[in-house]
Amino acid sequence: MTMAPDPEGRDQRSRLEEAILGERPTLTGAEVVERAGVDPDQARRLWRSLGFPELDGEPGSTDAGGTTTTIGFTEADVAAVRDLYATAGEGLIDLDTAVNLTRAVGQTMSRLAEWEVATLVTRIEELEAQGYGVTAREDGTAGTPPTRADLALRLVKDIGSGFETMLVYAWRRHLAAAVARLEALGAADEDLHVAHVTVGFADIVSFTALSNTLEHDRIGDLVELFEQRCHDVVRNDRGRVIKSIGDSVLFLHDDPVGAMRSAEGIIRVIGKDRKMPDVRVGLASGTVSLRMGDVFGPPVNLAARLTAVARRNRVIIDAATAELLPPSYETWRLPARPVRGFGLIEPVAVRRS
Repeated sequence: MTMAPDPEGRDQRSRLEEAILGERPTLTGAEVVERAGVDPDQARRLWRSLGFPELDGEPGSTDAGGTTTTIGFTEADVAAVRDLYATAGEGLIDLDTAVNLTRAVGQTMSRLAEWEVATLVTRIEELEAQGYGVTAREDGTAGTPPTRADLALRLVKDIGSGFETMLVYAWRRHLAAAVARLEALGAADEDLHVAHVTVGFADIVSFTALSNTLEHDRIGDLVELFEQRCHDVVRNDRGRVIKSIGDSVLFLHDDPVGAMRSAEGIIRVIGKDRKMPDVRVGLASGTVSLRMGDVFGPPVNLAARLTAVARRNRVIIDAATAELLPPSYETWRLPARPVRGFGLIEPVAVRRS
């Protein structure tokens, strides 16, 4: 399993990079722009929107004019810049729209890549512990184990095009679902960026104190399991998780009943599990603004504030949500109390009748 030394002396990082990109970087940023035949300033803007530094922003070789450059790009980068630029100049898509779209792709792919690497690192550690790839020598002694770079290369090859195909498939499915949600939520509104929804905010109780008593690996496992269970519950109830913020998860539904089902489900699979910490959920209904995959507006802030009012493993809602719930839910107002950013409000406790 151990790979032979690279005849050109490339380090492990270069070998991994080439395996992932599919070719060896041979171009500078200036050469990418020249070969793509695009405007340099606009190309740099699009490149930055993907989440990368300037095309010539890192130390590298120095040309005859004394300009510092970086040989870190491939022919695929040339094609990508050319395609991005062409997209911005054709049809209904202008440059500003293309920048917004590429920024969304860049942010999403960056987080996905970090997530993948963290997952693969865990798998590499498991393979190392199992002695994967170690073969016995003729004298019966154990052979040299593969390096972590060797294991990483093997995993990259195993993932291969299959994962890339799944990525495109998942994007198409999520795009179709997002268009359907836009139609359902905004069909009656003049502004398609605005919708009336119920926002949920699930929060681990006393997470800071809890994290001080746990090892780093245990904290990561806990947060990952919390997020996973919240995502599963909300998706199963046809809601949408907007984002995870450390020890909290923000989600929304187009109706309060679905939001209540998700809130109850989160408490059931997390708060009622003795191996998991307590949790509390706040719900608020109203008009929000939908931008770049995120949501903004008073209901978002109020749902988050209500978690500080909720008791352990309980759901607290605002008056607007209480008015929208059917008789199958019993609600009662709690004493008024100050809530940061909202003044005095009367939180509402809720349970099934």
